[in-house]
Amino acid sequence: MSKRIYVGNLPWSVAKEEFEGLFSPFGEIEEALVIANKYTGRSRGFGFVTYKNDADADKAMEEMNEKEVEGRKIVVKIARPSRESQEEEQKPKEELAEEKTPSAAELKEKLVKKSKKEEPAKETEEK
Repeated sequence: MSKRIYVGNLPWSVAKEEFEGLFSPFGEIEEALVIANKYTGRSRGFGFVTYKNDADADKAMEEMNEKEVEGRKIVVKIARPSRESQEEEQKPKEELAEEKTPSAAELKEKLVKKSKKEEPAKETEEK
């Protein structure tokens, strides 16, 4: 099974090849990504490494966390699931919309109840 780790506080100068080279001594890498700004192409200062073996990922986290790279102490920990995968686990958007959006009849009923509650209060104020 593969395990993905997050690497933060990377120097902006670290390219994919150098990044992969930092983590390859710990085991076979499935994927190494340095996240870049889509407009400028410059690194955003973090990346992800996916190891084919969980034990290799654990070893890399232990050895590389707080290691200094180009004058910066990097942060290495287990990657959290992406927003997209979290959304897939939740209910489809159509079901959520049905639950949250009251029907026209429900809205009318609430309005009628509210106006009935307000009417007696108005009469007492006038007297």
